[in-house]
Amino acid sequence: MWTPAQRGCMASITRKTKRYPSDLTDEEWERIAPLMPPANRRGRKRTTDFREIINALRYLVRSGCGWEMLPVHFGPWQTVYWWFHRLMRRFLFQTIHDVCLMLDREAAGREASPSGGVIDSQSIKAPHAKTHGYDAGKKIVGRKRHIAVDTAGRLLLVRLTPADISDSAGGQMILDAIRKRWPWVKHLFADGAYDRLQLMDKAAFLDFTVEVIRRSDTAKGFEILPRRWVVERTFGWMIRWRRLVKDYEQRIDVAEAMIHIAMGSLMLRRNAHP
Repeated sequence: MWTPAQRGCMASITRKTKRYPSDLTDEEWERIAPLMPPANRRGRKRTTDFREIINALRYLVRSGCGWEMLPVHFGPWQTVYWWFHRLMRRFLFQTIHDVCLMLDREAAGREASPSGGVIDSQSIKAPHAKTHGYDAGKKIVGRKRHIAVDTAGRLLLVRLTPADISDSAGGQMILDAIRKRWPWVKHLFADGAYDRLQLMDKAAFLDFTVEVIRRSDTAKGFEILPRRWVVERTFGWMIRWRRLVKDYEQRIDVAEAMIHIAMGSLMLRRNAHP
């Protein structure tokens, strides 16, 4: 439930956008403009407006529309598509997300790099994926999103695999990636699916402490588990962006970029409009 103060804040942000609620405000653009790739010194002068490219990509992910259905005032959809792949190969969307995440942590009075986190996975349908699997537990054919978040639910890392990959195998991929990107993380919370010998051995080798939080045997119905509930909220944030309700992408790197666009937009808005 939104409070009256939050409703008023969102209304003021909406008035600052140009056409759609997903558009960048001036404050948001000022924060990410220095991260855009510089123009080439030689050759034809660039005419592309990067602000419109980012607006188009945010609209695409937020509304869940197809590339050819982008509104014409964003420019030709082929241009947006071409720049999306070029910026994705430069890891721009991941960079925007990580920078905004660190700034958001500092604004909350925390260290920029987290020391603790929560890991979990989500099986999602992937109707157009080149590689997919069957999750027998969830009875879903598609991909599995393995994520790590900090203790407030900010996305630290995401890895996509076919849905038949176990949580413990995906968790080992997460441990390797976290150690490289967020070297100060030491303590991780997880559910019982991660309590596997091979995962625990790898966690010890990489100097992680994995604390498994189990559901009480005497509990009946829904139970809020300490620490672990924040990762479920993060999945909720993701699927508010309609492109992420299912995994519509053929390639895994494109699907991960879509997640970074969505979660980076969330972090950017929180930074620009506290």
